[in-house]
Amino acid sequence: MKLLSILIFAAMLAGCASGPPAVTTPQRELFTDTAFRKPADMFTPEQVFALSPEMKAYANKIRTTLGSKAQHQALYEALYQRDQLRLEYDSEMTRTAAQAFQARAGNCMSLVIMTAAFARELGLDVQFQRITSEDTWSRSGSLYFSSGHVNLILSKSKFEATRSYDTAPSVTIDFLPPPDAELMPTEVISESTVVAMYMNNRAAETLVQGKLDEAYWWARSAIEYEPNFLMGYNTLSTIYQRHGDMNMAERTLRFAHEHDPLNAVILFNLSEVTNTLGKTEESAKYKAELARLEPYPPFHFFHIGQKAMADGDYQKARAMFVREVQRAPYYHEFHFWLAKADFVLGNLQEADKHMTLALMNSTTRGDSAIYAGKLAALRLYESRARLRPGEI
Repeated sequence: MKLLSILIFAAMLAGCASGPPAVTTPQRELFTDTAFRKPADMFTPEQVFALSPEMKAYANKIRTTLGSKAQHQALYEALYQRDQLRLEYDSEMTRTAAQAFQARAGNCMSLVIMTAAFARELGLDVQFQRITSEDTWSRSGSLYFSSGHVNLILSKSKFEATRSYDTAPSVTIDFLPPPDAELMPTEVISESTVVAMYMNNRAAETLVQGKLDEAYWWARSAIEYEPNFLMGYNTLSTIYQRHGDMNMAERTLRFAHEHDPLNAVILFNLSEVTNTLGKTEESAKYKAELARLEPYPPFHFFHIGQKAMADGDYQKARAMFVREVQRAPYYHEFHFWLAKADFVLGNLQEADKHMTLALMNSTTRGDSAIYAGKLAALRLYESRARLRPGEI
């Protein structure tokens, strides 16, 4: 199966970044605007953080019910306490602040955007940071995605800090933090990079939906707003590949590779594109470098396990899925397939365990519904002990 990779960051901005640098001539040469119809309803950077009237009313409610609490602590409680906003995690779409508030749901980036919008309305100081440890991988069909993780630190405004003796001048808000997140290295994310990340997410999401015109303009906007965000070029190249323009895909990847020669995602796509264009020697060179950097790429053991399942070698399949779970213990699909292998092998307790973990770690409502149904079927089999293998 041909592997097309897009790097998607779920990320957010830092408060005092400068405006985006100007796009240079080499970057403009990577755009083919006439080949893609521009949609009329794309969000501007300003709209991403705009508060709806309902959000302003909610912010005012936080102000008027402060009591002795600092504003940053009050906002934290308003978002986290179950009897208040009741946010849900949903990775189906990267939403603006207003969209996330209306839906009471969003992915990591959406919820951070919404929190930042509220914090600014309350006059709080905001710092956004990305956890720089290894990113996590997921997939949709033949598209593979790498996602980073961000959180944000809310601090008292300078005025409030001078009027309070609170010993906790800041609070970290983190939606679905990875284990030991507080011990992981972080980096501050600039505002221009965060806006580019939002646009890149939208590009990838519309690409998955087959909306190439929208995807192109989102990716183009990400690059135009922040030319130094190299993953925007990788996304743009993937769009060109899907559009059938392999020469532009290659040119775009070469630009990104020149600026980040050790990026495995860019390197892999460049090896695939050059091979498609018949440049086999050059492709082999990229693949050799990639093998040196990443001997076992994401989903390597998973694909071996799937083939073993198809071949009826369920013990081997289980062993491969276990290896992927060890590398990515919170990715739902790996647990799902491990549950399938355990079920066929008669390991019903383990199958139940991993199907439960698949449900717990699902990131969309659609996936959650599928896994809930599978888990119900599995438990019905366990109780009746007569459901045939293969019906799970």
